Amino acid sequence: MSNLLAARLQMAMSLGFHIIFAAIGIGLPLMMCVAEACWLRGRGPEYRLLARRWAKGAAILFAIGAVSGTVLSFELGLLWPPFMKFAGPIIGVGFGLEGFAFFTEAIFLGVYIYGWDRIPAIAHWLSGLLVAVSGAASGALVLSVNAWMNTPAGFRLLHGQAVEIDPIAALANPAMISEALHMTLAAYAATGLLVAGVHAILLIKDRENPFHRAALGIALSIGGGASLLQPLSGHYAAQVVAETQGAKLAAMEGQFQTERRAPLRIGGLPDPKAETTRYALEIPAGLSILAYNDPDAEVKGLDAFPSDQRPPVVVVHLAFQLMVACGMAMAGVALWGAVSWWRSGRVPTSSPFLWAAALASPLGMIAIEAGWTVTEVGRQPWIIQGVMRTTEAVTTVPGLWFSLLVYTALYAGLGVVVVLLLLHQFRSSPRADELTTSAEGFH
Repeated sequence: MSNLLAARLQMAMSLGFHIIFAAIGIGLPLMMCVAEACWLRGRGPEYRLLARRWAKGAAILFAIGAVSGTVLSFELGLLWPPFMKFAGPIIGVGFGLEGFAFFTEAIFLGVYIYGWDRIPAIAHWLSGLLVAVSGAASGALVLSVNAWMNTPAGFRLLHGQAVEIDPIAALANPAMISEALHMTLAAYAATGLLVAGVHAILLIKDRENPFHRAALGIALSIGGGASLLQPLSGHYAAQVVAETQGAKLAAMEGQFQTERRAPLRIGGLPDPKAETTRYALEIPAGLSILAYNDPDAEVKGLDAFPSDQRPPVVVVHLAFQLMVACGMAMAGVALWGAVSWWRSGRVPTSSPFLWAAALASPLGMIAIEAGWTVTEVGRQPWIIQGVMRTTEAVTTVPGLWFSLLVYTALYAGLGVVVVLLLLHQFRSSPRADELTTSAEGFH
């Protein structure tokens, strides 16, 4: 196994594992705060219990996410030393601020968990809000680094060296806002619908349980709302990609030829040898409108780029289609829930809806993994777009296969631990007849 293949496999596994916990670390604290706010405003005691349960879940997942994130930072130096040497002075500010946000999140999560009934209620709620805000900020700052890899800014390249470095301009690179917005909404949508699905399954067995009804309502409000907003952020992100990463957009859409009134393809299978995408449903001029708000706009195809600068079109196109399909299904469930809620004034608990919510629960995480594949594979062969190729950034240290085995074992172990801990949380979920009207009885 070559160093390049081993390094790619290890990074793909590490990022694919960590991104799930990063997304939940953004979404779950907000749900926790909303639940406590409902209780503070005089809603039922089940909201207090819900906030405490979600806080425990957030703590478990935060711990796993912290471990996997720390490992990931080591891997960057281990696997890609030329990249870190070049990029470190430019994007170090983003990593530094992310560390500050991470520690803020950790400190106030501790205050929130151990502060129940020990500090004033409003201070306790504010500590939870700081967890939610710092978690989202941490994610946005990490994404600013990834966005810089896609649209490098804040330096001038002179004889292969970065000069006139401006870390703030690097932080505020052209793709920063679109990536941060799209991923943050994805985190809320994925976490909300994941949690909604879990409580929908439990409601099927215990239909009138107020604990699960409250949980389903909050999870659908956050996850469903984000799912309905996500197409708008996706449209904005696609326009930024069209302006800054033409090869990636062409691969996403299976667009081989440069043309005006380029069609938007739904499904399909790219054939790189024949330079065409087969079996797709094509919407005339749809891609030109999506990318430039103009049906007559010209969209660059892969033929506009040298063959050694084109990303793997099959992987990128299929991952993009999968992400969009999952997103549309999630938006459909969210719209169904919103209409039912508006018509009845209650959290929808019909069997068809609960089963739909349960089936939709993993789609958000699948969409995040697919979207991350589009972002990373779609940038290839570059690790820094137009500046450094991935082949130039990989370490020359031999024996990376051993590192791959060790890290694979580590992530497998962490995965087993988190599944066991979460199963224990689900099994201890209260039944309707166990709930009392006294909030003091809930722990």
